[in-house]
Amino acid sequence: MTTAVVNPVLVEARQKVQETVDFIRSRTTSTPEIALILGSGLGELADDVTDRVVIPYKDIPHFPISTAPAHAGNLVVGTLSGKRVILQQGRFHSYEGYNPKEITFPVRIFRALGVETLVVTAATGGLNKHFKAGDLMMITDHLNLTGTNPLNGPNDGELGPRFPVMFDAYNRDLRDTTEATALREGITLRQGVYAGINGPVFFTPAELRMLITLGADSIGMSTVFETIAAVHGGMKVLGLAAVTDMAIPDSGHHSGEAEILAIAAEMGPRFRRLVKAVLNEI
Repeated sequence: MTTAVVNPVLVEARQKVQETVDFIRSRTTSTPEIALILGSGLGELADDVTDRVVIPYKDIPHFPISTAPAHAGNLVVGTLSGKRVILQQGRFHSYEGYNPKEITFPVRIFRALGVETLVVTAATGGLNKHFKAGDLMMITDHLNLTGTNPLNGPNDGELGPRFPVMFDAYNRDLRDTTEATALREGITLRQGVYAGINGPVFFTPAELRMLITLGADSIGMSTVFETIAAVHGGMKVLGLAAVTDMAIPDSGHHSGEAEILAIAAEMGPRFRRLVKAVLNEI
């Protein structure tokens, strides 16, 4: 009779998840059903959460620390639009020095807490000539141009399959609901393909032309790893992007950090209204 050998890497990963989940449950009795990851300049949505419990990342076992501008670095648990939610107020990026498994660690925690739906948001640069800075875009698909993947290494079958199918990574039903909600709310909602890169540099004109040729409508430095991990774990994903600048090659100008954050702040009320209306419907 043979005894199955459990990979020690997987044992350690499971232990870290359990310790983190136990800590979060010690701080709140809420059982979240929807998780939201809030991108650059979009974290103020957390202010609308009622009965909220705020847990700084620095207090959470095994959690990375967010160092990107306009990323507060808190988990916020409570109620939003009548739904039990957990919000990641600030995320983690490759350019901060984190690897894909560290970046997606919160997604694993959300799933272990019982979350079934993930709303992932991001500030993004527009590549579609029909877009403009200040537009909201629903992500219909993505290009993973990071050169790596959060599922590299041994697969934990308790989390998901070795080869997850990404054909419907951004859930069709959630997209249909979001499109109908935006129309009802009178909010213009673009749709397009998000190109995920590592950063931290903004792309050259030649690189941007390449992305447009590949079919990208926007570009950003996040989102794809979290979506992959969520799909791997059996979660439904909705992607929303704030087009905070236009990254059109040969335009003669590319917005810097300050301009991007200013546009994200201006878009904040519209973004919050859309997200809350969508949550009310799902």
